Amino acid sequence: MDAVTMADQVQTPLATARRVACKIGSALLVDQETGQLREDWLRGLANDIAHLRERGQDVILISSGAIALGRRVLNLASGTLSLEQAQAAAAVGQTRLIRAWEEALSSHGLLAAQVLLTLDDTQDRRRYLNGRSTLASLMSMGAIPVVNENDTVATDEIRYGDNDRLAARVALMAGADVLVLLSDVDGLYTSDPRVDPSARHLPAISEITPEIEAMAGDAGTEVGSGGMRTKILAAKTALSGGCALAVTLGSCPRPLTAVVNGARATWFVPSTGPRAARKQWIAGMKPVGTVVIDDGAARALRSGRSLLPAGVREIIGTFERGDPVAIVTDSDAAIGAALVGYSATEACAIVGARSDAIAEILGYPRRAAMAHRDDMVLWDHDGGM
Repeated sequence: MDAVTMADQVQTPLATARRVACKIGSALLVDQETGQLREDWLRGLANDIAHLRERGQDVILISSGAIALGRRVLNLASGTLSLEQAQAAAAVGQTRLIRAWEEALSSHGLLAAQVLLTLDDTQDRRRYLNGRSTLASLMSMGAIPVVNENDTVATDEIRYGDNDRLAARVALMAGADVLVLLSDVDGLYTSDPRVDPSARHLPAISEITPEIEAMAGDAGTEVGSGGMRTKILAAKTALSGGCALAVTLGSCPRPLTAVVNGARATWFVPSTGPRAARKQWIAGMKPVGTVVIDDGAARALRSGRSLLPAGVREIIGTFERGDPVAIVTDSDAAIGAALVGYSATEACAIVGARSDAIAEILGYPRRAAMAHRDDMVLWDHDGGM
């Protein structure tokens, strides 16, 4: 199937997604001339979010705007800011940004939760797992995570520099089915439609080829730091994790409702879903240790449960929390692989222990699972997934 002629195959993934991530750019949240928050637009988006929640869909927001809001308060000149100026603006603007989200969402009885991340947080495996658990906990409690880059502590070397790619990493971290990038354009074109009247809109893309990458341009607004190039990079990340990604015009009053109703967008369509993609990723990692389990635990894993310490017989090797390990039975049958929830030292200490005894043994509370089912892949009888 041609990568750019799939419009008939797209069935508005946003309408059926279990978990939705949405990235909001600075140019949408902040008026470029006045530096003021666009409150009416934000209220419209909050209505969309409330509607998604009423449909039973989880929502994660990746929101720019802190620097844009802070620079006005600090009377910083237009143009590129130094790292120190950007960090100062972010520190001032972030409080205003999260307050705006709190007010907009609370009118619908929704709770906003601020989450600040850096590039390191999404690349280091232990931090990644911590972030994943935190986002899952927030959503299980009904909160709406509002994620932004932690510009006040990040350096040039550890920054994303744009929230498109951060959004893609957060979407995968949270296990989102769909990521919507609300932009100042309604998708990807064969060339820049602002200068080329013959530019053709691409409704759906199943593979990011060099030809597709060559169509991307640079940033088109002063307030935002992104451009179509960063969106292509974000789409690469999203597709690798089985997450569909849409680039669509965000300036209308109810942008997510518009997407659900089929508004013009470019959909980057993955070949598999987030869960399957994550399982493939785990399966492809080289184990650095082994967890030996009893037959009862093996049956529990086959039924879809997490691995608890009570079913563990032995720990082999040296590893840290978040490292990949092999799971085998005490008869040496390979069961699967997992990202382990404990270091080898901790795991050895709680082998065979009941979950309610973990805190007493270790001297501090930890999660019950030695390996959570979402961080595990099981082999079939032929050795495949």
